[in-house]
Amino acid sequence: MAKPKHKTGTFVRLMLADGSFGYGRLLEPPHVAFYDYRTTGPDPDLDRIASKPVLFKIAVNLLAVKAWELIGWRALEEHLTQPLVQFRQDVGDFRRCTIFDTAGNTRAASPEECVGLERAAVWEQDSVEERLLDAFLGRPNAAEEHLKVRLR
Repeated sequence: MAKPKHKTGTFVRLMLADGSFGYGRLLEPPHVAFYDYRTTGPDPDLDRIASKPVLFKIAVNLLAVKAWELIGWRALEEHLTQPLVQFRQDVGDFRRCTIFDTAGNTRAASPEECVGLERAAVWEQDSVEERLLDAFLGRPNAAEEHLKVRLR
């Protein structure tokens, strides 16, 4: 069997700090969707993984993706092909925000409109793995909290 390549639709398996496993899916580079699915042993069942809800979609450093195990490929489902919407917030004037998507749409926005969106950032391997484990354990993630929109 040929080894999977780093292409859109590829499934990745991440070993987390507690020895459990998390799963993701490569979207248009550099974005990855991470599933709400954690196992104590490696699960090779792509159908089972793909059936789980997505926890979050973020931009990930290519070196992180290369560190994770590629476990197979399937064409992306419709919901994973939709443009990803993110925001930027002005450092000097927090009231100035921009909402944009991967399809090239951009517009000015208020900070309140950015609540619940991902801030434009590229995540490193350890930060992604920590965020995923924190989500599974129901605890806040420091990096995610730091990147939330500032409202005042």
